[in-house]
Amino acid sequence: MKQPVKVVPPIRLKDFNPDFHDGLDKDATREKTTKLCQRISELQDLLYANARHAVLILLQGMDTSGKDGAAKRVLEFVEPAGVETANFKSPSAEELAHDFLWRVHRRVPRYGHIGVFNRSHYEDVLIVRVMKLQPERVWRPRYDQINAFEKHLVENRVILLKFFLHLSKAEQAERLRARLEDKRKNWKFESADLEMRKRWPQFMRAYEDTLNCCSTTWAPWHIVPADRKWYRDYVIARVVVGAMEKLKLKWPKPKVDLSKIKIV
Repeated sequence: MKQPVKVVPPIRLKDFNPDFHDGLDKDATREKTTKLCQRISELQDLLYANARHAVLILLQGMDTSGKDGAAKRVLEFVEPAGVETANFKSPSAEELAHDFLWRVHRRVPRYGHIGVFNRSHYEDVLIVRVMKLQPERVWRPRYDQINAFEKHLVENRVILLKFFLHLSKAEQAERLRARLEDKRKNWKFESADLEMRKRWPQFMRAYEDTLNCCSTTWAPWHIVPADRKWYRDYVIARVVVGAMEKLKLKWPKPKVDLSKIKIV
């Protein structure tokens, strides 16, 4: 497969400020986000009624970057029956007995639904690489394999929206401390989070390669500043609304002649 066409110049994460918020006011932006989320609910009704496209929201980021929180906020008003979620943790024995994309493809949402991937197939070129779970000769070809997989999805009417939640190391420290200090958040804390944190530079290099190798014309990456949760949610909601509105969906015509229907 030919190298994908890049939609941006080579990405260096140091050029992106995780605390960027475009000078926006927090409260006013939260109000805008609420309206965007309500619009997503309206658009999802049309998506469900037509059942010809699926929308897949893919969230990647370091621990505490807000993958769960973003999904909860952006889909706040959406009918739960029209949402499918998948959280990709360590693969099971059955999953390891297949190619690395097998467990991912089977969780792609059906037409008419919005899907959320909390982590994704990109774990197989991120944590697998950083933790040396596979040699480079195994994970390196996966960039092209991922691009081909995503092109297949897009060509089959899956709207793929990929978000990298760009969190600063300092903000992650604050959020990890909060998990230790707040009894309501203690359950979230895992010692593995600290092990991943020790490898921050390696993860940033792995993310840079991922963003550069797998941001294509058919499935570009969106780098979302994630230090401010309210701005993170606004950016994601705005992108989702824009992508769904481009579908220009209308209410489908009824399957029967309603003028002949009488309710007695």
